[in-house]
Amino acid sequence: MLDTGLCRLRLDPTRFWELSLVEFAAMTGAFAPRPARLRRDGLEMLMRAFPD
Repeated sequence: MLDTGLCRLRLDPTRFWELSLVEFAAMTGAFAPRPARLRRDGLEMLMRAFPD
């Protein structure tokens, strides 16, 4: 968390320690929508399209 907050997000140490866990999670993208996973039928379609 320290590396992410101080190095990657470049937060001031005082600001970093003032963050709640929810604020920190939001800043790191924890609540961002995730792409849909490949389902079995999608995998089978790809296997038929690219049989090698």
